[in-house]
Amino acid sequence: MGLFDALFRSSEILGIAEKTLEFTLESSETSHPNEYMGFLRGTEATQLGLDRSGLVITDVLVVPGTEANSVSATVRTSQIPNDVKALGSVHSHPNGVISPSDADLETFGRGSVHIIIGAPYRRSDWKAFDSQGRPTNLNVIDVDLPETENFFDFTQADIDEELRR
Repeated sequence: MGLFDALFRSSEILGIAEKTLEFTLESSETSHPNEYMGFLRGTEATQLGLDRSGLVITDVLVVPGTEANSVSATVRTSQIPNDVKALGSVHSHPNGVISPSDADLETFGRGSVHIIIGAPYRRSDWKAFDSQGRPTNLNVIDVDLPETENFFDFTQADIDEELRR
């Protein structure tokens, strides 16, 4: 292993936590017929009890004020906290098509992995893509998530309340 590999290995995305994937599938279904969108964040694998370095996607940040309809979801960039280090994004396609649209590709620049979930939002109805929109493998990892009171920053109920204002 070279020095370059040693320096950057900890930023490798090892996969997504099982419970985080379940959360995104449920959130996508709850948002239907509108799109669901969030930013993916990770936790060091060693903090999750794994015996290797790298990141596991464990967290989804849903930005308040995200506007969604059946064909798109728009995030107000002014609402994204400055300290968010997004690994990528997750969003749903209510039409069931699990491939990136031209509009998706324009937003894939932030982060290195992007998940698209298609209706009917079953366990098999999602795929991961790299920042260029090419399919990529994303392992599902069964780990215990960190115990924090507000692990997922916002729920769908929070979003619905924000949209009613």
